[in-house]
Amino acid sequence: MKVDMSGEVVVITAGGGVICGAMAKEYAKNGAKVAVLDLKVEAAQKVADEITAEGFIAKAYGVNCLEKESIEAAHQQILKDLGKCTILINGAGGNNPKGTTTNEYFDKADIDDPTKVSFFDLDPSGVDFVFKINFLGAFLTTQVFAKDMLDNGGSVINISSMNAYRPLTKIPAYSGAKAAVSNFTQWLAVHFAGANIRVNAIAPGFFVTNQNRGLLFNADGTPTPRTGKILAGTPMRRFGEVEELLGTTMWLSDKSASGFVTGVVIPIDGGFSAYSGV
Repeated sequence: MKVDMSGEVVVITAGGGVICGAMAKEYAKNGAKVAVLDLKVEAAQKVADEITAEGFIAKAYGVNCLEKESIEAAHQQILKDLGKCTILINGAGGNNPKGTTTNEYFDKADIDDPTKVSFFDLDPSGVDFVFKINFLGAFLTTQVFAKDMLDNGGSVINISSMNAYRPLTKIPAYSGAKAAVSNFTQWLAVHFAGANIRVNAIAPGFFVTNQNRGLLFNADGTPTPRTGKILAGTPMRRFGEVEELLGTTMWLSDKSASGFVTGVVIPIDGGFSAYSGV
């Protein structure tokens, strides 16, 4: 999907990752100036370098999305380098092993098994981290960059998940955090409607990224049992390709195409959310 993004300044958190890195490149190819933000500045720089090597505009910034001072510092530099943010992509997120159970279903024997993590063994610090990186990160980043949109409007796009609709086994913290992101998207859309700031989200199904590759494939490249379950529950019987997220994201960003769209969370999931299993 090709749209005219000239004049737009796009800020993307987790821009050094697989999904948000692809988004950064797509916005740049369509004429936007792109700020690539990531906790790992070298990852952000790699994406920015790939963009500028093709003749487009991008700058990399190291940012901790859980520290407002860090976000503010990046904001001030982006204002000098690229201008006011008009499109914000809140891509920072993830899970943590401390918020993950070993088994799908509770087994009383797990409580006394030091090799297993039951619901009762989940570490509050892990659960807290997962909620912070997914929800609080989007909250703080929006607080900082949405101010740029108050005069002329803009677009905020959050990254939710299929977990927000149907919580996956083993990962209660991540599922709950993404549900919070979807709810926050709707709240923000209502709150900012009068300021002409549209707020939407995409809810990806299953895509292979650096974060989840170890859960989906064994060291020898063969699929794990969890992959088997995922694909059995996905009517299209495959993982999504990152490029298949871009059209929806660009459409949500284009006010000429989606100017009356706000407060929605769009599944991009190969039919996962529609399939009952029978």
